[in-house]
Amino acid sequence: MLLAFDVGNTNIVCGIYDGKELIKHWRLATNVLQTADGYAGVIGTLFHLNGIDFSDIEDVIISTVVPPIIPILESLSKRYFHVTPILVGPGIKTGLNILYDNPRELGADRIVNAVAAIAEYNCPLIVIDMGTATTFCVIDEKGNYLGGAVAPGIGISMEALFQRASKLPRIELLKTKSVICKNTVSAMQAGIYYGFVGQIDEIVKRIKAEMKREDIKVIATGGLAALLSKESKTIDVVDAMLTLKGLLILYEKNKNEKR
Repeated sequence: MLLAFDVGNTNIVCGIYDGKELIKHWRLATNVLQTADGYAGVIGTLFHLNGIDFSDIEDVIISTVVPPIIPILESLSKRYFHVTPILVGPGIKTGLNILYDNPRELGADRIVNAVAAIAEYNCPLIVIDMGTATTFCVIDEKGNYLGGAVAPGIGISMEALFQRASKLPRIELLKTKSVICKNTVSAMQAGIYYGFVGQIDEIVKRIKAEMKREDIKVIATGGLAALLSKESKTIDVVDAMLTLKGLLILYEKNKNEKR
């Protein structure tokens, strides 16, 4: 079995592959103060509840935008699974032609998403990942990674409102029936929800205009993709497992390099 880690600034998504089948997946909090042993305890409990043993794991692959987590997960992999993990980063085979000014600046999550999207869907593509940041990745009809845009994510925007505006509470993000709201919580929910839907649709519209074509499929992933897609006029597909799919593809491309 393969254990895949997709580490974001807020959450870690873990997936277990048995061959090419994703059999289990979980979402954990990202905590750079957690130790390898601490993560082993959390993961071990999840494994136990799902009938999986540490000895079932034959390899590990890690994608992360949080550099301090790397030595922690490397230690976890070596100590508990007895493998050296594959790390998505410079030197890994991706098959992706990155037309970025400096390809090393491109986040591992954006690379993994692009690899998965190209394999799953017909190019050209726009891939939107709604995590701590909201990222927009543009792939042309030949499968070249052209670039994209990065915006503050919904979670940090909501937290900024709570922290910087003394009378505004923390809220749960929900789709409201109206944008003319009669209480503070609903007003915040409406502003954030419809504001981010508008942001997504406007950026996609501008990307399509720059590309001079309207037939670009828009793929959304990330924790809030399903919620926001309900109102978006531009999102075509929600693929919650896109990053984990990309990690399996990259593992298949690179597993023989370890031998």
